[in-house]
Amino acid sequence: MSGPELTIVVPTRARPAQLKACLEGIARLDYDHERLEVVVVDDGSPDSLEPVLAQFRDRLDLRLLVQQRSGPGAARNLGAKVARGQFLGFIDDDCVPNPLWASALTRELRRRPDRLLGGTVVNALPDNVFSTTTQMIAEHVTAYYGNGGNEPFFTTNNLGVTANRFWELEGFDTSIASLTAEDKEFCDRWRARGYEMAFVTDAVVRHSHHLTLWQFLRQHYNYGRGILALRLMKMQRGSGRLLPEPLRFYSDLVLAPLRVPSARRATVYLPLIIASQLATATGAVWTGLTEAWKKVRPAWGG
Repeated sequence: MSGPELTIVVPTRARPAQLKACLEGIARLDYDHERLEVVVVDDGSPDSLEPVLAQFRDRLDLRLLVQQRSGPGAARNLGAKVARGQFLGFIDDDCVPNPLWASALTRELRRRPDRLLGGTVVNALPDNVFSTTTQMIAEHVTAYYGNGGNEPFFTTNNLGVTANRFWELEGFDTSIASLTAEDKEFCDRWRARGYEMAFVTDAVVRHSHHLTLWQFLRQHYNYGRGILALRLMKMQRGSGRLLPEPLRFYSDLVLAPLRVPSARRATVYLPLIIASQLATATGAVWTGLTEAWKKVRPAWGG
C-alpha cells in the first residue's frame, strides 16, 4: 500500500507557540511517519505560519492551507478535503498527542472502520482554575454520556474516522451559531445513521487552553449559543427536545466540586461551575431571542 494511511488535520489561527507544541508532539508519535501526513489549515491568521512549519518539514509530511477566517469547522473540512489518508485524525492546535495517540486510533479503525472514535482529553494546565473547571465540566459530561446519556458525542480535538464515512456525512456543519457545536451535530448525524461510536482510552491528548475569567465566561456563553442552535436544528428534523437531559444531570454537575477532596478547591470551583452554567443559559436565551426576532421581523417590516 502506497501513500499515507493517516492524515492528521490541525485547524489553527494566530497561535504559533501552541501550534509548534502540537507539531512537536506529532513528530514524536510512535507511528510510521512514511504512513502519516499532517495538514495544517490556517483560519485567517494575521501572520504567516510557514516559519513554524519550516521547523518540522524534515520530520513530517506537512502541508499548510490558508483560508479566510471561517471557523474551525470549515478549516477541518478543508483539511479533510485534501487528505490522502484513508483515516482522518482531528486534533486542535492547543493539544499535544501522547506518543501512542495515532497508533491507538488507527489500530481501532483498521479493526472496525465503520466506527467513529474519540479519545481521552487531559487538562495540561491544572494551575489555571478556569481551565480546570472547564475540564471538570467536560469530565462530568463524558461520564454521564458514557453511562447511557441521550446525546453522546466526542470533541473534535481528539477524533478519528475513516475519510469515506466522514464525507458520507458531508463533513462538519459550519452554520451553527458561535461555531461551538459542530462536534455534537456531527455525532448526532452519525448516530442518526445507526453508526457506532467507540471510546479509545489510550488515544490521549493534553489540552493547554489557557483561560482568563472573561474568556471562561465567553466560552461557556458561546457553548450555550451553539447548544441551542443545535437543539433548534434537531427539533426541525423532528428528532430532538429543547431540554434533552433530566434536571439531575445539571444538579449533579453543579454539585461536582463538592466531591473534590479539598474544601478550598470546592469553594473555588463551585462558584465557577455555577457561573459557567449561567453563562451557558444566557447564550442559549440570547440565541433563542435572536431566532424569534428573525421570524417576527418581516411582519414588522424590519
